Order: sequence, then structure tokens, then C-alpha cells
Amino acid sequence: MNIFDEMKTKITDKVVCAFNTAVELGELSGENVDITEKVKLEVPKDKSHGDFACNLAMMLAKPLRCAPRAIAEAIVSHLGEDEDIAKAEVAGAGFINFYLTPNWLYRVMEDIESRGTDYGKIDLGKGKRVMVEFVSANPTGPMHMGNARGGALGDCLASVLEYAGYDVTREFYVNDAGNQIQKFGKSLAVRYLQQFCGEEAYPLPKECYQGGDIKVLAGEFAEINDDKYVAACSGLDEEALFASEAFETLKNALVDYALPKNIAALKRDLGKYRIDYDVWFHESTLHESGAVLDVVNKLLELGACYKAEDGAIMYRSAQYAAKYGTVNKKKTEDGTEEEAKDEVLVRANGIPTYFAADIAYHYNKLATRGFAKAIDVWGADHHGHVARMKGAMDAIGLNGEDLDVVLMQMVNLMRDGQPVRMSKRTGNAITLTDLLEEVPIDSARFLFNMHDAGSGIDFDLDQAVKTDNDNPVYYVQYAHARICSILKKMESEGVQFAGAEHIDATLLTEPSEMDLIRMLAAFPQEIVMAAEKYDPSRINRFVIDLASAFHRFYGNCRIQGADPAVQQARLALCIGVKNAIFNVLTMFKINVPEKM
Repeated sequence: MNIFDEMKTKITDKVVCAFNTAVELGELSGENVDITEKVKLEVPKDKSHGDFACNLAMMLAKPLRCAPRAIAEAIVSHLGEDEDIAKAEVAGAGFINFYLTPNWLYRVMEDIESRGTDYGKIDLGKGKRVMVEFVSANPTGPMHMGNARGGALGDCLASVLEYAGYDVTREFYVNDAGNQIQKFGKSLAVRYLQQFCGEEAYPLPKECYQGGDIKVLAGEFAEINDDKYVAACSGLDEEALFASEAFETLKNALVDYALPKNIAALKRDLGKYRIDYDVWFHESTLHESGAVLDVVNKLLELGACYKAEDGAIMYRSAQYAAKYGTVNKKKTEDGTEEEAKDEVLVRANGIPTYFAADIAYHYNKLATRGFAKAIDVWGADHHGHVARMKGAMDAIGLNGEDLDVVLMQMVNLMRDGQPVRMSKRTGNAITLTDLLEEVPIDSARFLFNMHDAGSGIDFDLDQAVKTDNDNPVYYVQYAHARICSILKKMESEGVQFAGAEHIDATLLTEPSEMDLIRMLAAFPQEIVMAAEKYDPSRINRFVIDLASAFHRFYGNCRIQGADPAVQQARLALCIGVKNAIFNVLTMFKINVPEKM
């Protein structure tokens, strides 16, 4: 247990003891109330409100039928003295604010040094198996800016959960089945025929993929196979062509050629982005194994589905989704919206829908593979799918609360204060590959994780390439490099750090010194909050604030030429900040330079 948690546990125990004393003395009527799990301590944003704040009194007001302020005052009156607690005050309607002595903070220095690269790691998850599925881009084309943000968010979230003591699996869901693959094959096949017969002979239908990457893949296939498939497709009008066995053969051959190349490109580009997945799960395996139809049959047995008159299998979506909020709505003929009551899982022709495969996939996560939590990172445009998917888990006998979805808002690329939509190199929409050719990976990973998932991002391309303090990742890296330079200079002057256990931390009394120690002490709690709220951007903001606090400290507190005992204490503080920055940046797979 780290120092921060030790102090929280100590205060919690004292609050419980004080409450029980007040009850025994008849000052509070809580004979049958166990508050052990109800005591929650938070770090106030306003330092004038103390080091920790507790809202227990507000939570107890209703069951105890007593004003929260009176409850808080009774608890505070029985807290007693403690060497680590300077005072406890009742504030507002009934908050209890705890102001600590510097004693507990001084122990942080030794804790950081002894734990080194493990400082900040906690055991919140206790080894519980969780899966984070993110990006899962359509393999029919290149990745876009949403994938760049989703990649950084998902990977950093997985890292935070690992730091918090969870056993994390990173997974990419490959949509290699269904309508989009049929559309992919059709687009490729038409582009292939155009290579030999021209675009007038075989115009590309509007519903097909229009990107230049389709032309490139079809051209490569044509170079390998020449006109092998052209004759069999000749002489047919469009309707007959698309229904022909020859066109189906061509489509399948092209998909067999192009899809593995696209998936390999996904792996290559995401690897360059420093994302390494534990599992690449293919949707096609769910169909091939019969898992999709097994799930549909299970839902039928449980009464969550029924057969319609035309033979389609319908799922009672709204019935199960209502518990989780907004259900998908559908447009009526007059343009208005109405709630979609029941949804098709298997069409009348016997082909399962994408929703059926999605239910089977999440059943596989939670039931077949036994993850305690399945966490999905989706674009905000999928918000209507959250309730229906969580409801489907309930319908099939699982717990929808075991599926959590992080919804991510859009990214706007900006240059010179103006939106950027096209790549200078290709003239097409900017892809992840384009971005990483222009922006350092450290900047991309850090800046895409600067804001919580629910906030939109204006990604400033000019800022991302800067090598000065305007670039947040540079600012943090520079703090680390500056400390390394300080330590190296002190060493060249014969000053060796004696070790945190040998310093007199009570010499650190300047406000900027105390601010730094408090921030270092709070790092493990930041990991807790980031893990519980699925918000790794908290850690980015924490490390920026830490770097800023260090620069203030360095400007206010002399190290070189200071009294030897003070110098040792300040070196310990420098090393603590250096270790914390190193831990954050390495956790997020960002380089940690020792000189810049």
C-alpha cells in the first residue's frame, strides 16, 4: 500500500471510530448503520479546503434523519488527536475537511525511491481479467482520424487499467464478414474489369467504395492475374453481371487477395503507432463455428426472440434495452422518428444480421472467454447501440453491466487555425498513415489523449510538430531531461545523492516544494480515478501539472550551492518528479529523453 492509500485508510478508520463513538454516546442514532464502506475521501480541487474531504454526513442525513452538518460536527468532535492530522473542520452543509501535517508527505519521498518504476501502481483490479476492444477499423480501407484518437485512447486506457492491477487484454475485432465485405469485393471486381475494359464499360456503382486504395488493390491483382477473369464476365448487362457466378468468383478471388493485405496494413500502421494487440479476433470465425446461430437459438429458447410470419427471427430489443436508456430509433416514411421495437437477427433468407454477430461476439467475450469486464471504445455516433447491446447481454442470461462502452467524440484536424481535411501528399482524406508521416508519434499519442473521450478535439498540426513548451509532450519531456541534466551536473561537482532514507525531508518547507510533494503523493490516486472513470486523459493532465510545478520549484528553490542538507532534500524531490514523469510516459509508450 502506498503512502497516499495508507493515509486514506487511516482517516477512514478514524471517521468510522468517531461515528461509532457518537452513536454509543447517544449523540447520533445509527445503531444499525455500518458506515465502513460508505466513507469516501476525495482530494479537493481548492487547496483551501484541505488535503482530503469527506461527504459522509450528507449520505447519512436521510437514514439517520438528522441534519448533515450536525452529523459532521458529532464525528469531528470524536476524531481525537493524530500526528498526521493538523485539524478537521466542518464546512458548508456538512463536508468534513482534513488538513494534514507535513509528516505524511515527507514519507512519500522514500516511497517513490523504493518503488522506482512501480510507483503509482496499485491493486484496484486485484488481477481481474478485463478486455479493452478499440479501433476495430473496417478492413476494407485505410484508418482515419477517429481511429488515431481511438487508438491512443484505447491503448492508454488499457495501460492505466494494467497500472491499476487488472489483467488486461487488448483486442481488435476484424469485421471480415457481412455486407461490407460483399461491398468490398464488388468494388474491387468492378475496378479490376475497368483495368481492361474501361470505366464506361463497367461504371462503378454509387454504393461501392470510391477510394483510390480500391483502384490500387485491383491494379495489383490485375498485374498478377492479367485478364484471367474478364472473358467470363463479358457480354452481360449490369444486373446479370452482378448476379453471375463468374462475378462471384472474381469477387471472392479479389477479397482473398486484398483483405489479408489490408489487415496486414492495419497491423503495420497500428504497430508503428506503438499499439500491440494481444488478440485479432475475426468476425468470420463466429459464423464458421456456428456461434452466431447458437446465440440466436439461445435467445429463442429464452423467449427474447420469436419467428415472424416471413420466417425472419426477431429480437425484442426495446424490452431489454429500456433499462439502459435511449434505444435506437428508426425513420418512418414521413421522416419522423419512432422507437424501434423489435429487430431482425436472422433475415427471412436465413442470413444473420450484423447485430446477431455483434451479440455473439460479446457473448464470446463475457461467457466463452470469461472476461469480468468487456470495455468497448466506440465513436459517439454509435451511442444508440449501447443500450441495445447491454440489453442483449441481459437477454441472453449475462449481465449487461459487465459491458462498458466508452463513447468518443470527433476529431477536427487544424492547421493555421483552419480545418484540414485533405492530405497534401495524396489529395485524399487524411489517414492515420498520413498523420504519422507528418506528426511525431510521441506528440500524436499524447495529444490525442489530452481530453476525456466525451470532448471533441481540435488537433493542432502546427502545435504537434513544435519542439518548444507550446507542445505539451515536449514540455513534460523537457522537465524530465532538465532533471537528468541537474543530477548529472551535481554528480560532476562531486555531489552524490545519499538516498531518500538519509534525507531530512522536514527541510522542505517552501510552498513550491510542498506542492510538488502533494502532487507526487496523489499520483496513485490519479490512477484510481483514471481507471474507475475510464479516463486516461487525467494522467496526461496530471503529468503536465507536475512538470509545471517542477519548473516553478526550480525557479524558486536553489539546488546548486544550497546548504548540503537542503540540497539533498531537494535532490530527493527532483528524483521523485523524474521517476513519476518516467512512469507516466513509459506507461503511455512515449519516449523519455534524458537530454533535449
